[in-house]
Amino acid sequence: MGSEGGRGVALDSLSALAASRNGEKGRGSIDSRDIREQNRLSWNVAVGALDSHRGDLAGFLREGGTTLFPEERTLLGNLEGRRLAHLQCNSGGDSVSLALLGARVTGVDISDNAVAAARELSRKSGVPVAFERADLYDWLEDAGHRKRSFDVVFASYGVVCWLSDLAAWAEGISTVLAPGGRFVLVDFHPAADMFDAGWRRVKPYRCGGERQPLEEGVGDYVGESEGGLTPAGFAQGVRGFENPQPAHLSRWGLGEVITALARSGLRILAVEEYPYSNGERHFSGMRELPGRRMVPPEGMHSVPLMYGISAEKS
Repeated sequence: MGSEGGRGVALDSLSALAASRNGEKGRGSIDSRDIREQNRLSWNVAVGALDSHRGDLAGFLREGGTTLFPEERTLLGNLEGRRLAHLQCNSGGDSVSLALLGARVTGVDISDNAVAAARELSRKSGVPVAFERADLYDWLEDAGHRKRSFDVVFASYGVVCWLSDLAAWAEGISTVLAPGGRFVLVDFHPAADMFDAGWRRVKPYRCGGERQPLEEGVGDYVGESEGGLTPAGFAQGVRGFENPQPAHLSRWGLGEVITALARSGLRILAVEEYPYSNGERHFSGMRELPGRRMVPPEGMHSVPLMYGISAEKS
């Protein structure tokens, strides 16, 4: 798939692009758009490996299956006839599942390959969903200018860490929500990032949008879940995946997420914390409970591994 030299070239190219703009920013700085573009490249490479493990997802959805977990379904409530924007929708499994609940879904993702896969999934499953390829911030700005309006905006699982500007994200969501509309977020708890793979607390609580280079790029987390993220059945698919394109994360605290949403004018309805992880095995020795809920090993104290937020526009 590529070499370590390929990773270096990508990072050097990104730095060179930033350096060329040092008249507007500090010399050699990397701006948010450069970072998001590099992340797009990393996701484009990863999509094929991720989707290779999902089994016959189209057939599963066509028969009425769902990729959604109870936590998001509870926070979302009744979706019949609702106009729903699914942000950072990836390859579309959740978008199609939301449409099966009666929503009129628009899925948005930065990855060209993810959107192409999502459109194919919609076609094969026979469930209509509109998918749009765009940088999230560009899409929110454009949708606001065009006065597009949604009853529900939804994002889930590994999304906040890709946000370079929390305030702009929250303001954009508030702008496209119709009065009385609801925003729902389910994501992995930032406190869990303090632990290494062996459950040792080795890192501080990262917040403030602290940038975290991901030299290895987007990984094959679906393959690593060993069936936790493949309700249609697990396929071996691609093995030994290595991503030649690095990526960049931004770390935000839970309080910062809540505050950004509240400052955007949304009213916080619920904040939930969950002592388990849906589908993903982030750490060693995780035990699987019914419903594909992953918990720490026997004898270990529980820790918050996910959170959910529901907010409403007045």
